[in-house]
Parts: sequence; C-alpha cells; structure tokens
Amino acid sequence: MTNSTPLTEALFYILLAVKTPNHGYGIIQDISDMTGGRVVLGPGTLYGAINSMLTKGWIRLYSEDKESRKKKEYLLTSLGREVFLNEVDRLKELIKNAGKMDEQGA
Repeated sequence: MTNSTPLTEALFYILLAVKTPNHGYGIIQDISDMTGGRVVLGPGTLYGAINSMLTKGWIRLYSEDKESRKKKEYLLTSLGREVFLNEVDRLKELIKNAGKMDEQGA
C-alpha cells in the first residue's frame, strides 16, 4: 500500500484513534464512539491491522505494561500522519466532486 492508496475504513479510524497514545480496547471504544456504534472492530481485525501498520511504520509501540497482561499503547508516526492526511485529502476530493451532482441537478 502506497501513501496514495485508499485506506479501508478500519485503518482510517485506527490511525485517527492513535493520534494520542491508545491501547487496543481504547481504540475499539474510540472508534465505536466516533461512529455512533456503526463501526465495531473485533480484536482479530484490530490486531491484524495494528501488526500491518507497525510493519509499515505508520504507528509505533508507545509503551508496554509488562505487569498488566502486557497492555500495549500505540501512537501515530509522522509517516502514519502523512498517510492519514493523504486519505483525508482524497475523501475531500470525493465530497467536492459529489457536490457537482447537486450543481448539475442530478
């Protein structure tokens, strides 16, 4: 996936949820709250995406609590922020072009 490839909705919201340090359950809760419960990630989806984004350098391990079930917090990297902002620009273009339908009376 390049920086210009569209993100899945799950990846988009995970990146948004780790703009500040966040752990797995917190990410799931934040995404559910942001979307009014419309998007609910299961642990398998979340941790598969997290592992992929760690490998790509979009997020990084922020902290790990070795005492409490190895709870890990993740944080957006500068590359992840770039990927996220590229997606925001792409979505804005879609909305702008969709508005042309209204202008044309369609």
